[in-house]
Amino acid sequence: MNTPNRRHALLALAASLPLLAMPAAAQAEFPKQKPITLVVPFAPGGGNDILARAIAPRMGQLLGQTIVIDNRPGAGGNLGTELVARAAPDGYTIVIASSQVTMNPFLDMKVPFNIERDFEPVGRLASVPIVLVSNPQEPYKTLQEFMAYAKANPGKLNYSSPGNGTPQHLAGEVFAKLNKTEMLHVPYRGTGPSITDLIAGQVQVSFATYASVSQHVQAGKLRALGVAGQKRTSLMPELPTFGDAGMTNYDASLWYSLLAPAKTPPAIVAKLNEAMAGALKDPAVAKQVAAQGFEVQSSTPAELREYIAKELKRWERVIVDNRIKVSL
Repeated sequence: MNTPNRRHALLALAASLPLLAMPAAAQAEFPKQKPITLVVPFAPGGGNDILARAIAPRMGQLLGQTIVIDNRPGAGGNLGTELVARAAPDGYTIVIASSQVTMNPFLDMKVPFNIERDFEPVGRLASVPIVLVSNPQEPYKTLQEFMAYAKANPGKLNYSSPGNGTPQHLAGEVFAKLNKTEMLHVPYRGTGPSITDLIAGQVQVSFATYASVSQHVQAGKLRALGVAGQKRTSLMPELPTFGDAGMTNYDASLWYSLLAPAKTPPAIVAKLNEAMAGALKDPAVAKQVAAQGFEVQSSTPAELREYIAKELKRWERVIVDNRIKVSL
């Protein structure tokens, strides 16, 4: 027998069911409502941009929706990344983030978001070596010659990067500390203009992703001197590492991931991760990504969350120990 109180409870439950079902329905429909925006927080031509444009078409096919690339450079990647942190958590705005998101919190710069609090990890994408390249007119032809020249000429070398606080910038700063020398950092708004000025001779060297300079090295416009880490790249196996040159504690490899705004529903994050993994497994995409020097490193959202936590600890130690400061 239904009492008045029981009837009221049943009516209240029945009235709430449509409200409870609405989010689930919206998640089931994702991403049918509109195109997905993939924010690249750097100018065209850099590693983030190259990788985003390689995976976006196939991801879009798998999701049944167009993915639009939106380049938002500035503030060492913080500008575009903040845009996504403040976006609606509906899966329609995501960002391709690289190692800078675990470095910037410890630099002398304002970071307008918390990478662990304000984002839902979607998954790791790939990693790519950072290489030291020089204008071919410079006197040093090998990594050992460059290291000796830099040490003998403190303050006389200019090196470019895609911007303050980027992994490429940190690669240069840490190298200078370990090599006991000084180099002048020249920040640009993205890899494209940074490499253009290097080719033109406006700066002498640059720390850059292999993906962004390989074509210029092959064309003889730039000279590759070494890999900024301990592991050689299979695409240029003859290129020595800084470890080969004696810097056994130096590693500045670069990794990439996809992030969504915090509170994006797990079902939507799972769909994005599935499409990302599917795109990376596609033979045509895999070939394109490998040709640019990327090593695929797909992961689950949980694995990316754990990796970000480890990288935050690592870069805090590197930046604090080397007393690196960046002012924007």
